[in-house]
Amino acid sequence: MSTLIDKIAWICLEHGKILSTRSHGKDVYYIPGGKREPGETDLDTLAREITEELAITIVPATVTHLGTFRAQAHGHPGGVIVQMICYTADHHGTPTPNSEIDEVVWLTYADRIRVSPVDQLIFDHLHQTGELH
Repeated sequence: MSTLIDKIAWICLEHGKILSTRSHGKDVYYIPGGKREPGETDLDTLAREITEELAITIVPATVTHLGTFRAQAHGHPGGVIVQMICYTADHHGTPTPNSEIDEVVWLTYADRIRVSPVDQLIFDHLHQTGELH
């Protein structure tokens, strides 16, 4: 039996690169976002997580669903699947490491091996659509 980890992610692309983060003590990069709290909508989770992780504000009226991706969860036993519901959105402020985030970086498709399995699927999708170089 598999377990599903439900996460919301923010896809921020600029000049063919994607914003990624690395948490304290982690060895891979992750697309910013996180797990919803009870009663939260996708937008609630997205806004809260991005403010917590990057000290910026998402512009709610600009939020657009990009896609939903599933893969084996990095660092979890086999059968633990992570589902990433991905959104794009404009923001106010400059992304800055906050809370558990140690580093904020802009990655290209060449960095695919440095991210979690579900993020690799997202990188593949964005590369195929020409948005990630």
